[in-house]
Amino acid sequence: MGMFFTCAQFLMLIALISLSDCYDPLDPNGNITVTFDINQWLPEGYLARVTIQNYYQYRHVDPSGWTLGWTWANDEVILSMSGAFATKQGNCSSFKSQSVPYSCEKSPAVADLMPDALPETRTDDCCHGGLLAAWAINPSMSFSSFEMTIGNLGANPKVEAPIDLTLMAPGPGYTCSPIEDADPTAHSDIGGKRQVQAYRTWKSTCTYSSFVSNQAPVCCVSLSTFYNPKITFCPDCSCGCREADKNTVSCITEGYDVPGSDSFDDIVQCTDHMCPVRHPGFSQSTTAYSFNSTMLPSFGLSDEVALFWGIEYYNDELVNFDKDQPGAVSTQILLRKDLESFTLGNGWALPRRVYFNGENCQMPLPDTFPMLPNHCSSFKPTNPVFLLLIYLTFINKSSL
Repeated sequence: MGMFFTCAQFLMLIALISLSDCYDPLDPNGNITVTFDINQWLPEGYLARVTIQNYYQYRHVDPSGWTLGWTWANDEVILSMSGAFATKQGNCSSFKSQSVPYSCEKSPAVADLMPDALPETRTDDCCHGGLLAAWAINPSMSFSSFEMTIGNLGANPKVEAPIDLTLMAPGPGYTCSPIEDADPTAHSDIGGKRQVQAYRTWKSTCTYSSFVSNQAPVCCVSLSTFYNPKITFCPDCSCGCREADKNTVSCITEGYDVPGSDSFDDIVQCTDHMCPVRHPGFSQSTTAYSFNSTMLPSFGLSDEVALFWGIEYYNDELVNFDKDQPGAVSTQILLRKDLESFTLGNGWALPRRVYFNGENCQMPLPDTFPMLPNHCSSFKPTNPVFLLLIYLTFINKSSL
């Protein structure tokens, strides 16, 4: 199975089921929750702690990271901030006789600080460069927090929640619910002997939709098997359509020697449907690399769902294909099979759905899957294991 992607860091989900694009039963509770906790009242404002928690099982936030925005309900301003930064100060000219606020924007946009931020600008659980790990991969790195002091409330005793929350993570695609009152957040103090809680808590949940992001699919899947010479490529136009440059026969750097390639068929080709096409490299002599993996709850589905991701500092990044970088990672996954129900007929042993970084990859139509020859349709496997080979290649669309 060969898959071609346009993302840098990867985690991959494989399911042997067919799913609807508008609802994901593999992660029905997935969302990013934004929590505002008022932990201290001030003479004309309050001190708030904002936490962004990623509850998606297999969707993380890539570089350049998250950006959170909202609109103040009244004339609030941000007096100070730690653990993040407002991208604009705004017009603070009305504060001539006072200390100038940190941000006077009516609709501020806030981004995360980098890990090397100065100590005086930091707060607990901050400064991950905007990155949020997937909940199933690394829960301890799936959230980020920052604090801000809010002022200019005057004598108005009514404190209202911000409105129109927006989340870029890092691009569009997220829709956030209204910010509403919730049960106050509680945490332990004095070594767990005392419980304290926020004076007031507001929450919003943000969910992702590829339709909202209005982007072409970022990945497509091609399939091959040892028992069928046919290569099943990505569907036409699965990554968008445009006329290919007929003067360009290869989508890789000119003069670059593809390791292990002995024929023109092994070169990545430019295509009209913008999905780079290449024969999977399983016939070549390659090294099998390991991936991390875990099983995800199937939420009542009969089939098991597996999540795979790279090993840190080894193969967790899928870089662009050039002379200094291989541009690919691969693995061999040995799967056990139920000899009573397992069959190679009609491509049944191949995945029906593949996700890459939470994005639903374009799959070939089931009737185009590599199948057994007709005279082998009654073949029953006797080996209790099934070997699945996965080859991932990064292709930069700008080169197509």
